[in-house]
Amino acid sequence: MRGDESEKEPPPPPQNPSFGCRGILNRHLRCIVKLGGAAITCKNEIETINEENLKMVSLQLRRAMSVPGSSDEFLGMNWSKPDGGLDYVSEVENDGCPKLDLDSFVIVHGAGSFSHFQASKSGVHKGGLHLPLVKAGFVATRISVTSLNLEVVKALAREGIPSLGMSPLACGWSTVGRNMASADTSHVIEVIDNGFVPVLHGDAVLDDLQGCTILSGDVIIRYLAQQLRPDYVVFLTDVFGVYDRPPTDPNAILLREIVVNEDGCWHILNPTVAEQVDFTVAAHDTTGGMVTKISEAAMIAKLGIDVFIVKAGTSHSLRALKGEMTMDSIADDWLGTIIRGSKTV
Repeated sequence: MRGDESEKEPPPPPQNPSFGCRGILNRHLRCIVKLGGAAITCKNEIETINEENLKMVSLQLRRAMSVPGSSDEFLGMNWSKPDGGLDYVSEVENDGCPKLDLDSFVIVHGAGSFSHFQASKSGVHKGGLHLPLVKAGFVATRISVTSLNLEVVKALAREGIPSLGMSPLACGWSTVGRNMASADTSHVIEVIDNGFVPVLHGDAVLDDLQGCTILSGDVIIRYLAQQLRPDYVVFLTDVFGVYDRPPTDPNAILLREIVVNEDGCWHILNPTVAEQVDFTVAAHDTTGGMVTKISEAAMIAKLGIDVFIVKAGTSHSLRALKGEMTMDSIADDWLGTIIRGSKTV
């Protein structure tokens, strides 16, 4: 795998990071979902949401979370004044509110056009909080990404999903030399156990060695998967899956199934292609792009948890979110990439 030569992939994380998890999840967690920044924002327009995609993703998430047999009616939960919800809410009696039965999900979203540019311009990912530009960039990056988090939460709430935004920095997550050092999942667990859907995001966090850095949403998902053990993980992206070269290349081939060995090495099971693949990284992407996504997905698959990478807002993504892509029922017409551990193949 080759990434951007100017930004080396960070070294592997320490073997025994201090998670500080003070709770045990009492509810069954079906899925952790990664909303790719490129899928929910217009990546070439700074701080611009792809409203159509975000709305479709939110709708599909509600359909995927809904327990079979539950009512299609739901109470929208975005009662903010700009959405005109206040007058409606004042007329609703608590006993008359429709109940939407949902399975437990966790959502993590990327930043897309909302903070990569701020972080890249100021060099937040490289550290150096003693420098005025880096400190200003740290603040600017968090303002940007938390504003996107609010918009994602609002979109989910409109679909009746009881979502709560949670910032890793505010939850006490931190790094050492850009490697995860502390990831307290107790707040996430408490939110899930009380029937809410946590919505986390890639974040600017404090680093014990270099002052600060960027914690990728893909890394966050891997740590959550290790602690919470969902049935499966879904990455929603702006393309149909993982390709052997940039998908803009007319000769690009969709890698449908990747198998991860116990030593962490992976190979392409379907289709048969040359093992050399080229994952390019955008100049402003401070989190490693597809290189990080594949490496983190591979570590999740090693745990025995299937990972699906699929285009957001499509029939293929809905099927993946519903958990229909089991090992024995991968439809030929399904477009996406499945990453599995060798023990589950």
